[in-house]
Amino acid sequence: MTLFERIKMLSTERGKNVKDIAVELGYGENYFYSFNSGKKPSSDKLETIADYFDVSTDYLLGRTDKKRYYDLTEKDEQDIQKELQRMIEGLSESGHAAFDGRTLDELSEEEIEDRELLLSSLENSLRLAKRVAKQKFTPKKYRD
Repeated sequence: MTLFERIKMLSTERGKNVKDIAVELGYGENYFYSFNSGKKPSSDKLETIADYFDVSTDYLLGRTDKKRYYDLTEKDEQDIQKELQRMIEGLSESGHAAFDGRTLDELSEEEIEDRELLLSSLENSLRLAKRVAKQKFTPKKYRD
């Protein structure tokens, strides 16, 4: 994917077209279209564009598909699933996740939806915590 294609995709995600964003950033309306003919932005303009979209310059240039340094990797997702499983097992074994004396695995059909909502909430909480930790504790030299 080219620089222009990435900018166009990011613009679409924001609900704007590339001309509007170019003008917002103080560039000419056709500034981004010039990238189709092989023109490259200066490093300071590339940084400005990356900051506007909250992505890394490496992402814009196509060097990585990871938009932000704090985006979760596949390993992070695996770690989240392992931790979620440990939490479920811990809750079940301790009896803290019991409902009328039954564990999460012994619920009736009507209660399964509540169980799924609980698990979904735990998973989302773990995902958010991991993302916040990456933002807060990743040393600057490792940020894209």
